[in-house]
Amino acid sequence: MTAPTPRATNAAVTTRRAVHEGRPHRVSVAVYAQDLVLRIGVVHQLRQRPEVELVDDAEADRAHTSLVVVDAVDDDVIALLQRLQRNTGTRTGLVVGTFESAALQRVIECGVAAVLRRTEADQDRLLHLVLAMANGEGVLPGDLLGKLLHHVGGLQRSALDPRGLALSTLTAREADMLRLVAEGFDTTEIAQKTAYSERTVKNVLHEITTRLQLRNRAHAVGYALRNGLI
Repeated sequence: MTAPTPRATNAAVTTRRAVHEGRPHRVSVAVYAQDLVLRIGVVHQLRQRPEVELVDDAEADRAHTSLVVVDAVDDDVIALLQRLQRNTGTRTGLVVGTFESAALQRVIECGVAAVLRRTEADQDRLLHLVLAMANGEGVLPGDLLGKLLHHVGGLQRSALDPRGLALSTLTAREADMLRLVAEGFDTTEIAQKTAYSERTVKNVLHEITTRLQLRNRAHAVGYALRNGLI
């Protein structure tokens, strides 16, 4: 496969509620694609939205979110994801044609916050993906999350924890929220089920990932599962 050219194109976003400001604003998105057809497909789905801010090549590094659109995950795609990971101000999502479950851990290690299959990439799902990333959340198809948890749970703890992180105890509230994340619930749904505010849910999950030096919610769930915390 020809290496994906790290070039951003015009993309689209949806209005969201700013976490800290409590008001809607636009979220910029940069699109990276393997070829013109893939790029056009995603941009066409999003660019008609009135809330869109289009990001061109010169401003790609300032985008709130990036979408990488590929046929499959290979070494070239991983290299691109690793390059994007170095921009800590941008969160990255992956829109992929075929996806092996074994590749999921690799893309999460590259900082990918959300994954969507191209066959499911209609306008609503693409906008949901961007919205979730911009709001600090992750998105994984339910079957992929289940495979990730099964894969992680079947490995030796020592092999999966080279940093030697000590086994940390989760509070009952933290464990309950991580279980709900593992079941595919988003922030709003977790808040409803636990009777906490959405802000509290976000703060609790952020505290877990920060304390355990983890990348995102999916990584936190995997870590807690393999260490018997949930």
